[in-house]
Amino acid sequence: MRREIFRHLIGWKGRSDRLPLLLRGARQVGKTYIVEAFGKEHFEHLHNINFELQPEYAQCFESLEPNIILNMITGLSGQAIEPGKSLLFLDEVQNAPRAIMALRYFKEKMPELHVIAAGSLLEFALRDNELSVPVGRVEYIYLKPLSFREFLLARGFETLLEYIQNATIKKPITTILHKKLLQLVREYMLVGGMPAAVEHYLTSQLFQSAQRHQTIILTTYRDDFGKYAKTNEHKYLQKVFEKIPGIIGQEVKYNKIDSEFRSRDLKQAIKNLSYAGVINTVYATTASGLPLNALINEKKFKLLSLDIGLVNRAMRITINELLNEDITLVNRGALAEQFVGQELLAYMDCYEEAKLHYWARDKVGSQAEVDYVLTVDSKIIPIEVKAGATGTLRSLHLMMREKELPLGIRVSEQALSLDGAVLSVPFYMLSEINRLVELILTK
Repeated sequence: MRREIFRHLIGWKGRSDRLPLLLRGARQVGKTYIVEAFGKEHFEHLHNINFELQPEYAQCFESLEPNIILNMITGLSGQAIEPGKSLLFLDEVQNAPRAIMALRYFKEKMPELHVIAAGSLLEFALRDNELSVPVGRVEYIYLKPLSFREFLLARGFETLLEYIQNATIKKPITTILHKKLLQLVREYMLVGGMPAAVEHYLTSQLFQSAQRHQTIILTTYRDDFGKYAKTNEHKYLQKVFEKIPGIIGQEVKYNKIDSEFRSRDLKQAIKNLSYAGVINTVYATTASGLPLNALINEKKFKLLSLDIGLVNRAMRITINELLNEDITLVNRGALAEQFVGQELLAYMDCYEEAKLHYWARDKVGSQAEVDYVLTVDSKIIPIEVKAGATGTLRSLHLMMREKELPLGIRVSEQALSLDGAVLSVPFYMLSEINRLVELILTK
């Protein structure tokens, strides 16, 4: 599977102002596979150190001097590392905190050496107050599950992707291809974007094969609890982890997760699962200006899972149910909201930590909520995930009037169209939102 992050890695390799790279992302999203494939394809030598499998290499970083570090590594491995020809890959680097600290000195004293570090629970190491994170001397890049766009490529539908990327209001996707793409969206919602599940589905063409590997991934995440929380905290992590699929799209209320647990314990569990990349937090914003993140209410938020395939597996949604019902109606619309949120995150700048927001109004007699709020070219764009006609989008229209917004978006199974100031975007075209908005607002 060719991931879009490859082109960013290739660009990073050739830059003169290149920094050591920290690849961040949840376990099982394909970090190790991508770096190894990149190293083998674009370098003469790949030197892969996995600190989980090879803990003895952590001793090489007792000194932070690059020359001493490389000499120690060469002594242990028997392989010389040549700047300009070699890629040094430090995998599971959270197990060797001094290796993280050493990255700044590779930039300062050996900038010609290409260094990439990655780790499945790296976020916990980076938040350790005792760790001196090399701010300004390291570049971050974030990897997420496969997007629907990447899934189409993996399935061999390059031509369909070209149609999507060229579609406009005046030249929309044809009816027959529209139906085919909606079918592929349902397929993606079952398989999800976790590389192992996708790979086994592509090999077997069986949804059941993907589901078996989704079960393995869910079990792996549960087994990880012991790596970032004390034993007496596991019950809170387990409770939140189990509840997430059932509360997607809903404002989080701690007493609805478990009324017998203290809210502060559940709050910390949510933070830990977020650090691990297992969930994404969507905060309410007033959307009264930019940036949206500066106007959030940290006490008002919703949760999304890392991957829609994992949600389906956890909830045991049947294959027939998802393949035959309107996507916006399955599980009371929660799956559609998960899909849209996951897609929006997938297409955000991979050099920044992606953040999602929604809008909510709590005035008595005039309550309203819009599923997502984006910024496109310095303009606030509200997004509602909903079936039915555009005239029923009360909350969307209310927000647009109140905030004087030029355009709103409805995501549904309907074909691409524009009705007044509401743009209808089909599920398979979420990757094109920025392009479509710019075309409409600049015409």
